[in-house]
Amino acid sequence: MISPITHSIPGRPNIIRKFGEAARRADAAGYDIIEIHGAHGYLLAQFLSPLSNKRNDQYGGDRAGRMKFPLAAAKAVRENWPEHKPMFIRVSAVDGGGGWDVEDTVAYAQELKALGIDVVDTSSGGLTGLSTALPVKRALGFQVPFAAAVKRGAKIPTMAVGLILDGPQAEAILQSGDADLIAIGRQALFNPFWPVHAAQELGCDTDFGMWNPEYGWWLDKRKNNLPAERAATGQVK
Repeated sequence: MISPITHSIPGRPNIIRKFGEAARRADAAGYDIIEIHGAHGYLLAQFLSPLSNKRNDQYGGDRAGRMKFPLAAAKAVRENWPEHKPMFIRVSAVDGGGGWDVEDTVAYAQELKALGIDVVDTSSGGLTGLSTALPVKRALGFQVPFAAAVKRGAKIPTMAVGLILDGPQAEAILQSGDADLIAIGRQALFNPFWPVHAAQELGCDTDFGMWNPEYGWWLDKRKNNLPAERAATGQVK
């Protein structure tokens, strides 16, 4: 379990400043999007949950106090990140232990929106046990309801994650209005070509033009020799 935050953090203003400095470095390096990891037991998540934040000063206590440090960090990043470039923040919509819930996340997202954060990347769990564990049964898209609740409750774009395996499933989530973006993590480890496979499945790239030319030219030729039911995706057994 994460050790409770019960004492002062040396150089707290310096830590907040360093969030901003990191944003400037990311911009100088040429990145187009920046995301703060504020979920899964990382520092900001530890401040948010009363299970880990046992402070009795201005950075603890009620929800407003527990949100103060994470919001200051987010503000520092936003102020040092170009206005025209999107800023995301990842959150655990529920902490996995009952201390922080979706209602809290909606309130937090409303404050983040006021600071100019563009997208809330909505995950869950991780404060106790495994870093990304939520003690619920996992099914396809099991975290999508969190993204939907935050999107509708805070009126802010969200990104859905969690057992989203293919293009049609991802597209269905977007079309339902439950989220505005889809994030793929472990499924990309299983299938590094996930984006181009999704494009094939959704009929967006029938001539394999999104593939590297070294691959695409032959895959496009090969489809003429495949059974019709498999030619659309280019998949063979």
